[in-house]
Amino acid sequence: MPAPSQPFRIAHISDTHVLSPTGVEWRRVLFNKRITGYANLLLHRGRVYRREYLDAVVATAAAQADHVVVTGDIANLALESEFDEALALFSDLARSVEVTVVPGNHDIYLPAIHRERRFPHHFGSFLHSDLPQYAIDLPAGRFPCVKLRGPTAIIALSSAVPRPPFVSAGYLGADQLDALAALLDHPEVKRRLPVVLVHHPPVDARMRILRLRDGLVDAAALRRTLGGLERGMLLFGHIHLRVRCRLPTAAGSLDVIAASGAALDHPSDSVRAGFNLYEIGGDGRIVSVEAHVVDASGRSLRRVTIAETAGCA
Repeated sequence: MPAPSQPFRIAHISDTHVLSPTGVEWRRVLFNKRITGYANLLLHRGRVYRREYLDAVVATAAAQADHVVVTGDIANLALESEFDEALALFSDLARSVEVTVVPGNHDIYLPAIHRERRFPHHFGSFLHSDLPQYAIDLPAGRFPCVKLRGPTAIIALSSAVPRPPFVSAGYLGADQLDALAALLDHPEVKRRLPVVLVHHPPVDARMRILRLRDGLVDAAALRRTLGGLERGMLLFGHIHLRVRCRLPTAAGSLDVIAASGAALDHPSDSVRAGFNLYEIGGDGRIVSVEAHVVDASGRSLRRVTIAETAGCA
Protein backbone atom coordinates (compact mmCIF):
# COMPACT_ATOMS: atom_id res chain seq x y z
CA MET A 1 0.00 0.00 0.00
CA PRO A 2 1.51 3.37 -1.02
CA ALA A 3 2.77 5.63 1.78
CA PRO A 4 1.12 9.05 2.21
CA SER A 5 4.03 10.74 0.39
CA GLN A 6 3.47 8.74 -2.81
CA PRO A 7 0.89 9.26 -5.57
CA PHE A 8 -2.25 7.17 -5.30
CA ARG A 9 -4.43 6.01 -8.20
CA ILE A 10 -8.15 5.28 -7.84
CA ALA A 11 -10.16 3.49 -10.52
CA HIS A 12 -13.86 4.38 -10.43
CA ILE A 13 -16.27 1.74 -11.76
CA SER A 14 -20.06 2.04 -11.61
CA ASP A 15 -23.36 0.46 -12.65
CA THR A 16 -22.03 -2.97 -13.61
CA HIS A 17 -25.58 -4.42 -13.63
CA VAL A 18 -24.20 -7.95 -13.44
CA LEU A 19 -26.71 -10.45 -14.84
CA SER A 20 -27.32 -13.99 -13.65
CA PRO A 21 -25.44 -16.51 -15.82
CA THR A 22 -28.35 -18.96 -15.40
CA GLY A 23 -31.09 -16.56 -16.45
CA VAL A 24 -34.06 -15.23 -14.52
CA GLU A 25 -36.03 -17.36 -12.07
CA TRP A 26 -39.67 -16.49 -12.76
CA ARG A 27 -40.83 -17.16 -9.22
CA ARG A 28 -38.41 -14.45 -8.05
CA VAL A 29 -39.65 -11.91 -10.61
CA LEU A 30 -43.41 -12.19 -10.85
CA PHE A 31 -45.70 -10.13 -8.63
CA ASN A 32 -43.09 -7.66 -7.37
CA LYS A 33 -41.03 -4.70 -8.58
CA ARG A 34 -38.56 -7.01 -10.35
CA ILE A 35 -41.05 -7.51 -13.18
CA THR A 36 -40.51 -3.90 -14.29
CA GLY A 37 -36.75 -4.37 -14.21
CA TYR A 38 -37.04 -7.60 -16.17
CA ALA A 39 -39.18 -5.89 -18.80
CA ASN A 40 -36.49 -3.22 -19.10
CA LEU A 41 -33.89 -5.95 -19.46
CA LEU A 42 -35.81 -7.57 -22.31
CA LEU A 43 -36.62 -4.33 -24.08
CA HIS A 44 -33.36 -2.46 -23.65
CA ARG A 45 -30.66 -3.38 -21.14
CA GLY A 46 -29.96 -6.91 -22.35
CA ARG A 47 -28.93 -5.58 -25.75
CA VAL A 48 -26.52 -2.92 -24.52
CA TYR A 49 -24.77 -4.48 -21.49
CA ARG A 50 -21.84 -6.64 -22.55
CA ARG A 51 -20.19 -8.97 -20.05
CA GLU A 52 -17.04 -9.10 -22.19
CA TYR A 53 -16.79 -5.30 -21.89
CA LEU A 54 -17.11 -5.52 -18.12
CA ASP A 55 -14.38 -8.15 -17.93
CA ALA A 56 -12.05 -5.95 -19.99
CA VAL A 57 -12.84 -2.93 -17.79
CA VAL A 58 -12.21 -4.79 -14.54
CA ALA A 59 -8.94 -6.31 -15.77
CA THR A 60 -7.60 -2.96 -16.98
CA ALA A 61 -8.66 -1.15 -13.81
CA ALA A 62 -6.86 -3.73 -11.70
CA ALA A 63 -3.64 -3.14 -13.65
CA GLN A 64 -3.87 0.67 -13.48
CA ALA A 65 -4.99 1.45 -9.92
CA ASP A 66 -4.00 1.17 -6.26
CA HIS A 67 -7.68 1.04 -5.26
CA VAL A 68 -10.92 0.33 -7.12
CA VAL A 69 -14.20 1.94 -6.02
CA VAL A 70 -17.60 0.79 -7.30
CA THR A 71 -20.46 3.28 -6.93
CA GLY A 72 -23.46 0.99 -6.94
CA ASP A 73 -25.92 -0.90 -9.11
CA ILE A 74 -23.68 -3.92 -8.93
CA ALA A 75 -26.58 -6.28 -9.75
CA ASN A 76 -29.56 -5.80 -12.03
CA LEU A 77 -32.54 -7.34 -10.23
CA ALA A 78 -30.88 -8.08 -6.87
CA LEU A 79 -31.22 -11.83 -7.45
CA GLU A 80 -29.04 -14.11 -5.35
CA SER A 81 -27.51 -15.55 -8.52
CA GLU A 82 -26.56 -12.03 -9.64
CA PHE A 83 -25.04 -11.25 -6.26
CA ASP A 84 -23.04 -14.50 -6.40
CA GLU A 85 -21.77 -13.67 -9.88
CA ALA A 86 -20.80 -10.12 -8.87
CA LEU A 87 -19.13 -11.34 -5.69
CA ALA A 88 -17.00 -13.77 -7.69
CA LEU A 89 -16.03 -10.95 -10.08
CA PHE A 90 -15.02 -8.52 -7.34
CA SER A 91 -13.37 -11.18 -5.18
CA ASP A 92 -11.15 -12.05 -8.13
CA LEU A 93 -10.41 -8.35 -8.63
CA ALA A 94 -9.56 -8.00 -4.92
CA ARG A 95 -6.74 -10.52 -5.30
CA SER A 96 -4.73 -7.84 -7.09
CA VAL A 97 -6.11 -4.51 -5.81
CA GLU A 98 -8.22 -3.33 -2.88
CA VAL A 99 -11.92 -2.83 -3.64
CA THR A 100 -14.59 -0.66 -1.99
CA VAL A 101 -18.25 -0.84 -3.00
CA VAL A 102 -21.44 1.06 -2.19
CA PRO A 103 -24.99 -0.13 -2.96
CA GLY A 104 -27.25 1.29 -5.65
CA ASN A 105 -31.00 1.14 -6.03
CA HIS A 106 -30.75 -2.04 -8.13
CA ASP A 107 -28.93 -3.73 -5.24
CA ILE A 108 -31.75 -2.96 -2.78
CA TYR A 109 -34.59 -3.68 -5.17
CA LEU A 110 -37.20 -5.00 -2.73
CA PRO A 111 -38.01 -4.33 0.96
CA ALA A 112 -37.22 -7.97 1.76
CA ILE A 113 -33.67 -7.60 0.36
CA HIS A 114 -33.18 -4.56 2.56
CA ARG A 115 -34.72 -6.20 5.62
CA GLU A 116 -32.69 -9.40 5.21
CA ARG A 117 -29.45 -7.43 4.71
CA ARG A 118 -28.53 -9.22 1.50
CA PHE A 119 -26.11 -6.52 0.35
CA PRO A 120 -23.80 -6.62 3.40
CA HIS A 121 -24.14 -10.42 3.45
CA HIS A 122 -22.52 -10.60 0.01
CA PHE A 123 -20.32 -7.50 -0.10
CA GLY A 124 -19.50 -6.70 3.53
CA SER A 125 -15.92 -7.89 3.02
CA PHE A 126 -15.32 -4.81 0.85
CA LEU A 127 -16.57 -2.45 3.58
CA HIS A 128 -14.21 -2.84 6.54
CA SER A 129 -13.80 0.65 8.01
CA ASP A 130 -10.62 1.98 9.60
CA LEU A 131 -12.78 4.10 11.91
CA PRO A 132 -15.76 1.82 12.66
CA GLN A 133 -16.82 3.86 15.68
CA TYR A 134 -18.26 6.48 13.29
CA ALA A 135 -20.46 4.04 11.36
CA ILE A 136 -24.14 3.50 12.01
CA ASP A 137 -25.96 0.25 11.34
CA LEU A 138 -28.15 0.37 8.22
CA PRO A 139 -29.88 -2.51 6.42
CA ALA A 140 -27.40 -1.97 3.57
CA GLY A 141 -24.43 -2.28 5.96
CA ARG A 142 -22.44 -0.07 8.32
CA PHE A 143 -21.94 3.43 6.92
CA PRO A 144 -20.06 5.70 6.62
CA CYS A 145 -17.18 3.35 5.93
CA VAL A 146 -13.77 5.04 5.69
CA LYS A 147 -10.50 3.63 4.41
CA LEU A 148 -7.39 5.72 5.06
CA ARG A 149 -5.23 4.99 2.05
CA GLY A 150 -2.13 7.00 1.20
CA PRO A 151 -3.08 10.67 0.76
CA THR A 152 -6.81 9.86 0.60
CA ALA A 153 -9.69 9.08 2.95
CA ILE A 154 -12.09 6.96 0.89
CA ILE A 155 -15.55 7.39 2.46
CA ALA A 156 -18.39 5.11 1.38
CA LEU A 157 -22.03 6.14 1.90
CA SER A 158 -25.28 4.27 1.25
CA SER A 159 -28.10 6.07 -0.58
CA ALA A 160 -29.87 2.84 -1.56
CA VAL A 161 -33.36 2.25 -0.15
CA PRO A 162 -36.26 0.17 -1.51
CA ARG A 163 -38.75 2.15 -3.58
CA PRO A 164 -42.09 1.48 -5.31
CA PRO A 165 -42.16 0.45 -9.00
CA PHE A 166 -40.90 3.12 -11.41
CA VAL A 167 -39.18 5.02 -8.57
CA SER A 168 -35.41 4.76 -8.04
CA ALA A 169 -34.61 7.76 -5.82
CA GLY A 170 -32.01 7.50 -3.07
CA TYR A 171 -31.87 8.76 0.50
CA LEU A 172 -28.99 9.09 2.96
CA GLY A 173 -30.87 10.12 6.09
CA ALA A 174 -30.03 12.49 8.93
CA ASP A 175 -28.30 9.84 11.07
CA GLN A 176 -25.85 8.88 8.31
CA LEU A 177 -25.15 12.51 7.50
CA ASP A 178 -24.52 13.32 11.18
CA ALA A 179 -22.09 10.39 11.33
CA LEU A 180 -20.38 11.69 8.18
CA ALA A 181 -19.99 15.15 9.71
CA ALA A 182 -18.32 13.67 12.81
CA LEU A 183 -16.07 11.48 10.65
CA LEU A 184 -14.89 14.43 8.56
CA ASP A 185 -13.66 16.09 11.75
CA HIS A 186 -11.33 13.19 12.65
CA PRO A 187 -7.63 14.23 12.40
CA GLU A 188 -6.69 11.29 10.16
CA VAL A 189 -9.47 12.25 7.74
CA LYS A 190 -8.81 15.99 7.90
CA ARG A 191 -5.17 15.59 6.84
CA ARG A 192 -6.15 13.60 3.74
CA LEU A 193 -8.14 14.28 0.60
CA PRO A 194 -11.70 13.05 1.26
CA VAL A 195 -13.02 10.88 -1.59
CA VAL A 196 -16.74 10.42 -0.94
CA LEU A 197 -18.63 7.62 -2.71
CA VAL A 198 -22.40 7.60 -3.21
CA HIS A 199 -24.59 6.02 -5.87
CA HIS A 200 -27.16 8.76 -6.54
CA PRO A 201 -26.24 12.18 -7.99
CA PRO A 202 -25.27 14.74 -5.30
CA VAL A 203 -25.99 17.61 -7.72
CA ASP A 204 -29.10 17.71 -9.87
CA ALA A 205 -30.58 20.72 -11.67
CA ARG A 206 -33.81 19.02 -12.73
CA MET A 207 -37.30 19.77 -11.47
CA ARG A 208 -38.04 18.60 -7.93
CA ILE A 209 -40.59 16.01 -9.11
CA LEU A 210 -37.87 14.34 -11.20
CA ARG A 211 -35.37 14.41 -8.34
CA LEU A 212 -37.96 12.73 -6.11
CA ARG A 213 -38.48 10.08 -8.76
CA ASP A 214 -34.88 9.03 -9.42
CA GLY A 215 -32.44 11.47 -7.79
CA LEU A 216 -30.94 11.84 -4.33
CA VAL A 217 -33.78 13.17 -2.18
CA ASP A 218 -31.50 14.76 0.44
CA ALA A 219 -28.70 15.85 -1.90
CA ALA A 220 -28.84 19.39 -0.50
CA ALA A 221 -28.26 18.05 3.02
CA LEU A 222 -25.24 16.10 1.78
CA ARG A 223 -23.82 19.22 0.16
CA ARG A 224 -24.31 21.14 3.41
CA THR A 225 -22.49 18.42 5.34
CA LEU A 226 -19.55 18.70 2.95
CA GLY A 227 -19.76 22.48 2.80
CA GLY A 228 -16.85 23.13 5.15
CA LEU A 229 -14.32 21.13 3.15
CA GLU A 230 -11.50 22.96 1.44
CA ARG A 231 -11.01 20.21 -1.13
CA GLY A 232 -12.25 16.73 -1.94
CA MET A 233 -13.83 14.42 -4.49
CA LEU A 234 -17.47 13.38 -4.65
CA LEU A 235 -17.91 10.30 -6.86
CA PHE A 236 -21.19 8.80 -8.02
CA GLY A 237 -22.96 6.71 -10.67
CA HIS A 238 -26.63 6.08 -11.46
CA ILE A 239 -26.93 8.45 -14.44
CA HIS A 240 -24.86 6.28 -16.86
CA LEU A 241 -22.92 9.32 -18.04
CA ARG A 242 -19.39 10.60 -17.43
CA VAL A 243 -19.57 14.14 -16.13
CA ARG A 244 -17.33 16.39 -14.06
CA CYS A 245 -18.01 19.70 -12.38
CA ARG A 246 -16.67 21.76 -9.50
CA LEU A 247 -18.89 22.36 -6.47
CA PRO A 248 -18.00 25.48 -4.45
CA THR A 249 -17.80 25.17 -0.66
CA ALA A 250 -17.32 27.75 2.07
CA ALA A 251 -13.60 27.00 2.14
CA GLY A 252 -12.79 25.88 -1.41
CA SER A 253 -14.38 23.42 -3.83
CA LEU A 254 -15.07 19.73 -4.49
CA ASP A 255 -14.57 17.82 -7.72
CA VAL A 256 -17.88 16.07 -8.47
CA ILE A 257 -17.47 13.24 -10.98
CA ALA A 258 -19.73 10.50 -12.34
CA ALA A 259 -18.70 7.23 -13.98
CA SER A 260 -20.83 5.62 -16.67
CA GLY A 261 -22.01 2.02 -16.79
CA ALA A 262 -19.01 -0.31 -16.81
CA ALA A 263 -20.49 -2.67 -19.41
CA LEU A 264 -22.49 -0.33 -21.66
CA ASP A 265 -22.31 -0.72 -25.43
CA HIS A 266 -22.89 2.81 -26.70
CA PRO A 267 -21.30 4.95 -29.45
CA SER A 268 -20.64 8.01 -27.24
CA ASP A 269 -17.41 8.14 -25.21
CA SER A 270 -19.31 9.87 -22.41
CA VAL A 271 -21.52 6.78 -22.01
CA ARG A 272 -19.57 3.79 -23.39
CA ALA A 273 -18.24 1.09 -21.08
CA GLY A 274 -15.10 1.94 -19.15
CA PHE A 275 -13.83 3.36 -15.89
CA ASN A 276 -12.53 6.67 -14.58
CA LEU A 277 -8.98 6.93 -13.26
CA TYR A 278 -7.89 9.55 -10.74
CA GLU A 279 -4.29 10.20 -9.67
CA ILE A 280 -3.83 11.86 -6.30
CA GLY A 281 -0.47 13.36 -5.41
CA GLY A 282 1.25 12.64 -2.12
CA ASP A 283 0.14 16.07 -0.91
CA GLY A 284 -3.53 15.28 -1.61
CA ARG A 285 -3.63 17.32 -4.81
CA ILE A 286 -5.67 15.92 -7.71
CA VAL A 287 -3.05 15.38 -10.39
CA SER A 288 -5.20 13.95 -13.19
CA VAL A 289 -8.72 12.84 -14.06
CA GLU A 290 -9.32 10.69 -17.12
CA ALA A 291 -11.51 7.90 -18.47
CA HIS A 292 -10.51 4.59 -20.01
CA VAL A 293 -13.17 3.52 -22.53
CA VAL A 294 -13.65 0.19 -24.33
CA ASP A 295 -12.49 0.48 -27.93
CA ALA A 296 -14.26 -0.76 -31.05
CA SER A 297 -12.82 -4.27 -30.67
CA GLY A 298 -14.41 -4.64 -27.22
CA ARG A 299 -11.22 -6.20 -25.85
CA SER A 300 -9.02 -3.25 -24.92
CA LEU A 301 -9.45 0.30 -23.66
CA ARG A 302 -8.35 3.73 -24.83
CA ARG A 303 -7.81 6.90 -22.80
CA VAL A 304 -10.23 9.83 -23.18
CA THR A 305 -10.73 13.09 -21.32
CA ILE A 306 -13.74 13.89 -19.13
CA ALA A 307 -14.95 17.35 -20.04
CA GLU A 308 -15.42 19.64 -17.04
CA THR A 309 -18.49 21.87 -17.04
CA ALA A 310 -18.27 25.45 -15.82
CA GLY A 311 -19.87 24.62 -12.48
CA CYS A 312 -22.24 22.27 -10.70
CA ALA A 313 -25.86 23.34 -11.14
